[in-house]
Amino acid sequence: MFNFKQIISSIADAGEKLFKRKVIKKNDLETILTLCDDLISNKGAAFGIAVARDITELYLTLTDENKLLFFKKINQKYKPSFTMVNDAIEVYQKDQNEKNLYNLFKISEGKRGVLFRRMNMAPNGTSIIVNLREDLLKILRDNTDLKGLDDDLRFLFRDWFNPGFLKLEKITWDTKAAVLEKIIQYERVHQIKDMNELKRRLGEDRRFFSYFHPALEDEPIIFVQVALTKGLGKSIQELMKPSSKDAKDFDSATFYSISNCQEGLSRVTLGNFLIKRVVYELQEELPHIKNFGTLSPIPGFADWFSYQDDKKIEKILGNIKNKDASFLKSKDLKIGDKRFDDNNDLLVKLATHYIVHEKNNKGLPVNDVSRFHLGNGAIVDDIIVNANISEVGFKRSFGVMVNYLYELNSIEKNHEDFINHKKVNISNKLKKYL
Repeated sequence: MFNFKQIISSIADAGEKLFKRKVIKKNDLETILTLCDDLISNKGAAFGIAVARDITELYLTLTDENKLLFFKKINQKYKPSFTMVNDAIEVYQKDQNEKNLYNLFKISEGKRGVLFRRMNMAPNGTSIIVNLREDLLKILRDNTDLKGLDDDLRFLFRDWFNPGFLKLEKITWDTKAAVLEKIIQYERVHQIKDMNELKRRLGEDRRFFSYFHPALEDEPIIFVQVALTKGLGKSIQELMKPSSKDAKDFDSATFYSISNCQEGLSRVTLGNFLIKRVVYELQEELPHIKNFGTLSPIPGFADWFSYQDDKKIEKILGNIKNKDASFLKSKDLKIGDKRFDDNNDLLVKLATHYIVHEKNNKGLPVNDVSRFHLGNGAIVDDIIVNANISEVGFKRSFGVMVNYLYELNSIEKNHEDFINHKKVNISNKLKKYL
């Protein structure tokens, strides 16, 4: 079997024999910029691969200060020329043919995308460029002039990490140890303390799937954890306990954790494809599973509540008998506090309001988990108090969680309602809380 990385490395070595390799010093900003000019020039492919390797290796040695300067320099140097774009538009308007249209597209793209595509020729090029975007995201908020550079990277990643190029693998206890260790490291939703806890999550009543990319060996891209349950799961702590039931006793698949492993792939849509693909896999393997949904966190709910004044909270609670939510701001409030059970309806109403009515400047739910599942075609099926009685669950949302339900025959309609009309579909049992 051919080894892709070895082939690329051999070609790069051949390039070095044809073209004398520059002496590379660590953290050399001037040299890396010169190499970028060389890379996007019209030189031989072998030379290009060798230069791409030099750039990627040198990038890893840059200090944070020089990484920022590197981003600013290539952003400015290789961005589209508005003058050339206007000229190309004029040419196209005079003679609307495919050649002029292609020329307009090429000029309007600029050379930033060209640079990254050619850098990707290097051994480990994809991995380093993903890490490069992670570095860019850390400074983007304070350097908004770099947004165009980030947009170019996201555009490229949507092609490079198209689900058609990704391989779905079922993770089991027999999966490579290197992969299992990274899964422990990358779990974002419910921390995995050690291998024993991971083994529980790979039990017979569990399913664990991950996407992999051929250029990132043994690197999970995104993974999802599923519990086989009787009805949708209502407690993370219960899901983590060993189960003695046979898989045939379950009728539901509860998705309880989905984690993006690579920060550099942030906002590159992968999760919706993963969930739909896993639903298909589960239907094939376990035809008796009829219900598909999640037990999801409500990140930001507790913080949101802490900033609301009493009048707004009282208005939200409306006809709830007990409108005193002040205990949620109490300094002595702790995990498992009896007041959570005593005020179940109050918490459900507040959480339902937060998910359905609190919107961002685009008119969509402020909660990113809600946006993800609703945009995927799910409905808000249930709000569960004391669903996560852990310190993380308490700080995040007072331990309250959500069941998002994927009704297979209405996913497309729900998706269209949300995307086209910003409608949040909820179950009948929750409508009384609005």
